[in-house]
Amino acid sequence: MNPQIGFLLNKSLECIRYSNLEPAEMYLKQAIRLESNNPHVLRLLGVISAQRGQYLEALKYLNNSLKALPKNALALSNLGNVFLGLKEYENALDAYDKSLKIDPKYEEAWSNKGNALYELNRYDEAIAHYDRALTIQPRYAEGWSNKGNTLKELKRYDDAITHFDKALSLRSDYHEAWTNKGVTLHELGRYDDAITHFDKALSLRSDYHEAWTNKGVTLHELGRCDEAIAHYDKALNHRSDYHEASWNKGLSLLLRGDFENGLPLYEGRWDSKSVSEKAGKRIFDKPTWLGVESLQGKIILIYGEQGVGDFIQFCRYVKLVADLGAKIILETPKSLATLMEGFEGVSQLVIKGEELPYFDYQCPLLSIPLALNTNISTIPAHNLYLTVSSNKVEEWRLRLGEKRKKRVGLVWSSMSNFKEDSKRSLKLLDFIKALPDDRFEYICLQKELKNCDKEFFENYKKIRFFGDQLVDFSDTAALIENLDLVISSCTSVPHLSGALGKETWILLSHVPDWRWLLDRVDSPWYPSVKLYRQPVIGDWGSVLDRVKGDLSCS
Repeated sequence: MNPQIGFLLNKSLECIRYSNLEPAEMYLKQAIRLESNNPHVLRLLGVISAQRGQYLEALKYLNNSLKALPKNALALSNLGNVFLGLKEYENALDAYDKSLKIDPKYEEAWSNKGNALYELNRYDEAIAHYDRALTIQPRYAEGWSNKGNTLKELKRYDDAITHFDKALSLRSDYHEAWTNKGVTLHELGRYDDAITHFDKALSLRSDYHEAWTNKGVTLHELGRCDEAIAHYDKALNHRSDYHEASWNKGLSLLLRGDFENGLPLYEGRWDSKSVSEKAGKRIFDKPTWLGVESLQGKIILIYGEQGVGDFIQFCRYVKLVADLGAKIILETPKSLATLMEGFEGVSQLVIKGEELPYFDYQCPLLSIPLALNTNISTIPAHNLYLTVSSNKVEEWRLRLGEKRKKRVGLVWSSMSNFKEDSKRSLKLLDFIKALPDDRFEYICLQKELKNCDKEFFENYKKIRFFGDQLVDFSDTAALIENLDLVISSCTSVPHLSGALGKETWILLSHVPDWRWLLDRVDSPWYPSVKLYRQPVIGDWGSVLDRVKGDLSCS
């Protein structure tokens, strides 16, 4: 190899190690002028493009490098990383396998293959590959950090932190490990410690968009929305196509009530890696309607994309779309089908999973507020917009028997797999502290109980439970219609209760979901709702005291 090219390659490698991509590229461009098809230079140009998220450009560089050196284990592993960035996980696994066939002791390829398995949620296999890498090279910091990330996903947080610390003991300047540990500390609710770790990562690499974003997420969790937005903007300044930053910025804007700027960014849920799978993205051969095209005489499919509570909250928009001259096909979850029969504005109701009829446009429910230019003052906040069969209401009246006291419906937790469920759900043992004895008849509106509540519930005997008699949400709605008040944590039930116009008290974490906004006791979505907020993170005690005080006075 030309000695000057070798010198330039070494200089660029040193820069890449410290994520100084611009000078690294400068050295490589000098080298490419000396030898335009040097496969080692092309490989490193591919590495730089991949680190910038320019995966298609990286693919070209690496394919050209491999034409000259088809059995280069480094280039094949780098190719796998590009496929990983493109979310072509099977192609990534194939590239790593080819790399390892050439060099079975290439620890980086073992670790990188672990990363692909991690993305496929094959965590045990990923850990086995990281362990293989660390057996080959125990001082491989990236392997320790990558295994730490996988342990974090398995909620083995203490083990994860141990692995990050090991990585940092080997490379104190390893900014990714500082950030990864910060994310784990965030999961543990150690927010100040998390911020310290993100700051350390940013001191090592000021253009590290992921650290800016992760710190923004932690600031959001602390209710510091303005600071969070500023951090997301920093991330986007360094990488304008970083969807995680724009998505999270949208959430902070919405939480503080800025729908005009927040709702367009909320569409980024389809591109955000952390949200897209949960958001329920659907692929259709018909265009998405976002308020631009005329719907006069057109047929539009409107469908739910997330949870039942979201469906209940946003189905209020269906009639507004119908008023634009459209024929509405509404696809509903089976659990809501009976309740949605005859819903105003719907031309045809389809249960999710059934064959869909012809339509001209489609729109997920949570995109309609954007399509209709919703802001705080234009939310269609009808006092009630759902109704339930009078026969079913009577059926539940008879089932409840003679009414001797005010009836209060209760929900303290959900059975959801939602990642943040622990922040919004309570244990029954704690929840009953809000309930005055003897003055009320308490009715459980939960169809199921968590294991942690079952034994206590069986012995408590002061809350009536109907369980499987609540066949679907029409039963829950009919039961609610026989109550005087609903008290609930943030689940689907208070959305149902609010949509029925029933007086509803909702218990909220310090920083709740964006729809409940901040610093107000009412909701612009539901006139019958009153909000009880944690004054500080984790303080359910004062919330329960206020609920008990208000109940005692009612």
